[in-house]
Amino acid sequence: MVPGGGVFAEQVRTSQQQLQFSDRTAHCMAILAMQQMALLIVGVNPKFKRVTLPELLQQSVELSLCVWTPTIGELDQAGIASTWKITSDSLAVWLAKTISASQLLIVKSIAINSNLSLQNLADIGVIDECFCDFAADANFNIKVINAQSL
Repeated sequence: MVPGGGVFAEQVRTSQQQLQFSDRTAHCMAILAMQQMALLIVGVNPKFKRVTLPELLQQSVELSLCVWTPTIGELDQAGIASTWKITSDSLAVWLAKTISASQLLIVKSIAINSNLSLQNLADIGVIDECFCDFAADANFNIKVINAQSL
């Protein structure tokens, strides 16, 4: 699972608008927001385990119960830009490619028209605008669904 930053990331967006700090600072804070959300998920449901990229690459954990906590350093090392155009959506694609996943399921809280392509979903803001670039060479199935479809 790759959690978004949720309300924590929204606070970063609001704070950046008010205080005018750099996109780099906002990016770092948004990654911390994703870490906070991972802590929250595990706190609410302890069957999940927070994991780092090295743990996922070792594949010594039950992947279906993992919540990834990205670090700023690993994203910097991967060359991922510090921009709001890249959210947890694109990071999920990057992670899926990095760990050689066989499929990726993006779960959203809004209604999803299953007839729309990934590009259509990006165009209307359901997924981030860099998602299709990250997904372009993915060799696995990607599906975007509404959370209530689970």
